[in-house]
Amino acid sequence: MSDFINGFWGYFISVITLGGIAFCLWLLFTQRAWLGKSVPEVDDNAVHVWDGDITELNTAVPRWWTVFYIGLCVVALGILFLYPGLGTYQGTIGYTAAREVKADQEALKAQIAPVYARYQEMAIEDIARDASAREIGQRLFLNNCAQCHGSDARGSGSFPNLTDGDWLYGGNPEQIMQTITKGRHGMMPPWSSQISPAQASDIAQYVRSLSGLAADSLRVVPGKRGFDTFCVACHGAEGKGNTALGAPNLTDNVWLFGSSEASIVETILNGRQNHMPAQEGILTPEQIRMLTAWVWGLGNQGQKVATK
Repeated sequence: MSDFINGFWGYFISVITLGGIAFCLWLLFTQRAWLGKSVPEVDDNAVHVWDGDITELNTAVPRWWTVFYIGLCVVALGILFLYPGLGTYQGTIGYTAAREVKADQEALKAQIAPVYARYQEMAIEDIARDASAREIGQRLFLNNCAQCHGSDARGSGSFPNLTDGDWLYGGNPEQIMQTITKGRHGMMPPWSSQISPAQASDIAQYVRSLSGLAADSLRVVPGKRGFDTFCVACHGAEGKGNTALGAPNLTDNVWLFGSSEASIVETILNGRQNHMPAQEGILTPEQIRMLTAWVWGLGNQGQKVATK
């Protein structure tokens, strides 16, 4: 609670916390008149009887009960003195939950380091051939990547399929490792200020024809002119894309956002943005290598990866 960006909330929390302890002490000491006294005589006129046999009395508060709660208040003040519990006050021992989490993470890294040590000098391709390494990579994928790419790594709308050998930024081990480590931010700029919906529709017909989809042959010709004017800078003259920019290949029938004319027109006019978060602050370099090997192996199962 010591990281508030507004000083008011620190004071607010402090007042509520100390006020609660002070109120508890006040309530206890207002009962001190009864400490050590015997149970007062019961006034028959003040007796309430419930359900025929449950009598309500005015019994004094026991001394042990009062002393116990005073002790709890003292303990609470001690905790607030040692630990950060009063707004921006850091506490005398400097404890933070973030530091404890980091210490636990470092302990875990030290514990699992021997597991990854045997793969430290191995090439990514060799790691991908190792059955034990693939099991580790799969667990890392399920824990960190399946939320977007699916447990089978086949992706979904706007999330790439990692099993088909089609890569926006390249599929060699170094490129995959770079993607996992640093993340990617893919952007298709919107062209609505320069391209009319009719022009976008023609371009969509041409783009569909590139991958062998049904297209209006009369609109393909003007669509190609629009493509050559606005799209070749990223996707290339033949529409095969550019891995340096993350521009997709438009000739292979792999579509992140759908291949319908309406979807392509939406992409042209309004653009698209995709974000792959960097994992370097979450996974260790050793874990990233294992995950890279597993992902690389998905798209190369029939080529270079074989079980030993």
